[in-house]
Amino acid sequence: MNAQVVIQAVAALCALTLYFLPAVLADRRKRHDVLTLALFNACLGWTVFGWLLALYWSLQPNPPKNIAGDVVQNRKVVRMRAFSSALLARVQRRATATDRSQK
Repeated sequence: MNAQVVIQAVAALCALTLYFLPAVLADRRKRHDVLTLALFNACLGWTVFGWLLALYWSLQPNPPKNIAGDVVQNRKVVRMRAFSSALLARVQRRATATDRSQK
């Protein structure tokens, strides 16, 4: 009888581990939203679709932390590059015009 209790306890532990596998994977992959994913998994993991969705979510890469800030920074870089290119072209045109006028 003791062996049967041990086998049931091991089976329950394996089932619980499999049930929370998406949350464990998210924690191992250092996702920023691991608590939200674990709660989603706990609430909807009993459905096959919910568990598969949680598993898919846990395997996705972390989203960028500040998307709006990244967009603003990228726009600034693009504007500075465009300004630098226009300035360089203007300097080159002036240098060419100066060279022609001196000849």
